[in-house]
Amino acid sequence: MNKFLNTASEAARLAGALLMRYYGRVKPEEVRKKSATDFISFVDEASEKTIIDFIKKRFPQHSVLAEESGGSRERQGFRWIIDPLDGTKNYLSNVPVFAVSIALEQDGELIAGVVYDPVNDHLYAAAKGQGAFMNGAPIRVSPAQTLAESLLATGFPFKTKHLLHSYLRVFEEIFSQSLGVRRLGSAAMDLAYVASGTFDGFWEIGLKPWDVAAGALLVREAGGRVSDFWNGPAFLDSGYILASNGFLHQQTGEIIRQTFPFYKPVEEGAIL
Repeated sequence: MNKFLNTASEAARLAGALLMRYYGRVKPEEVRKKSATDFISFVDEASEKTIIDFIKKRFPQHSVLAEESGGSRERQGFRWIIDPLDGTKNYLSNVPVFAVSIALEQDGELIAGVVYDPVNDHLYAAAKGQGAFMNGAPIRVSPAQTLAESLLATGFPFKTKHLLHSYLRVFEEIFSQSLGVRRLGSAAMDLAYVASGTFDGFWEIGLKPWDVAAGALLVREAGGRVSDFWNGPAFLDSGYILASNGFLHQQTGEIIRQTFPFYKPVEEGAIL
């Protein structure tokens, strides 16, 4: 397990160094639109190539699923799940909240994960059954027992705007019952902050496996809980994710399920 986690950590630091080299220096003409609300630059692509090349040198037989280059959808054997720059719009706008996210699955089960915050040089790492750490020090989810004493994080559904009204109903209820809600613009960092006890919970709609795979393992290994909105394990596939310190999971989930009582693929475009 250590060889996998060490590989992920080294690859994340290499990619993070590249991100910081170009931070604040990407020109508008060097940015392309993947969609009306989604952007990519040469930095995303260079970071992803750095990570994949590093991993492939050590584990040439492993498959890869990455944000920019795609890859294997197979869940058998070893598969690396990579987001070379989670929080691209923040990065391009000089908002210092973004991360490199690298996870490893074995036969569909997450076994290693790293989220690297290069701005603060914070490396969050976890391996199945071995706990979660930040720069080598153990981290733990918060002890908050109720929503009324909790600070949560979320992300607006900018890729699934047809669900905005449903999302806002959930947001209003959780916001009114909690100490507050933050929106940082990086799901990987949101999950790392849940794992380290900064946030007490996190929920979002329309995410991809590379956004949350590493962060989900961090939360679990730090003593928290991660599921889809319906207490199931399908958050990587469905894009609906709820993470918490464990104590808040049922209360927050009940609020969410008042609006999202059942699964509906986000790509269908129907408002619940």
